[in-house]
Order: sequence, then structure tokens, then C-alpha cells
Amino acid sequence: MDEVRTTFHALVGDLDYPMFIITAADGEDRDGCLVGFATQASIDPPRFLVCLSDKNRTTRIAVRADHLGVHAVPADRDDLAQLFGGVTADDGVDKLGQAGWSEGPHGVPLLDDCPNRFVGRVQWREDAGDHIAHLLTPIDAETAPDHDEFTFHRAKRIDPGHEA
Repeated sequence: MDEVRTTFHALVGDLDYPMFIITAADGEDRDGCLVGFATQASIDPPRFLVCLSDKNRTTRIAVRADHLGVHAVPADRDDLAQLFGGVTADDGVDKLGQAGWSEGPHGVPLLDDCPNRFVGRVQWREDAGDHIAHLLTPIDAETAPDHDEFTFHRAKRIDPGHEA
């Protein structure tokens, strides 16, 4: 089994997929984090699956929220990826305040510098191991053409704010 595990990690570690910043709000409590475990899960009806580490503050807020923000990280915004992936609000850091945001539908924080984004209503949540899976139905979406995304291989250089 160890050989399968090692080979699996090598296989998925070579994939290069877009990174996302997920934002959540529950009343006055709000935060965001960088995630790589996210994908479209259905075409009709549209669904998107986001997996958040069970160790971070954003997850503790997200499990109480009915809606989440999903932001594609622009390719030229290493600073945002570093902020949301390498800093933890558990240390008292206001990541959203440093990034700049506005309130979106249902109070979801929307990052000013991430024009490709959507807000999704949580359809269900499930324990997925060391992550919590959230299946979202988009209720609001914005896109800006000609924006490349920040990818996993670049994110691997970020020292995480929490263990995975």
C-alpha cells in the first residue's frame, strides 16, 4: 500500500491545475484561504466542488456559512497566493484587510483583485479525509477575459500557514 500511496502522490504532484482563493463569512466573522483541491463537478445543473483543509480558520467559518466565494488567482498575483496560502488568521492576521475586498451576495467577501470569481450556495458538505468537501451551486459570477491563472506548481513554493 505504501508503494501505491507514493506513486499516487508522485502522479498528482506532477499535475498543474489552477489555484483558488475561497472566502467565507458568517456574520461578522470572515476569512479566506488558498486551495488547490477544487473542480467543476457538473455541467447541468452547474456545480463546483471545493475542498478546504480541516485545520484552518476559513474552514471553521465555511462550515457555518450558506455561501462561499471562489476566486481564480490571477497569474501575476503571487502576493495574493502567498497571503492566502502562507499566512493564517489564527495568528491574528486580517488577510482580507490586506488584500482589499467588497461585500458580495449573502455577505460573501469578494476580492477586489480577482476578477474571475463566483459565489456559490452550499448544496452539501462531507468529510473528505483531512479536508471538508463543499458542493456549490453558483448564484453570481463575474469573469474578465484574457486572465491566466496562478497554478499549483507555483503554489508548491509557498510555505503553508497550516499543515495540509
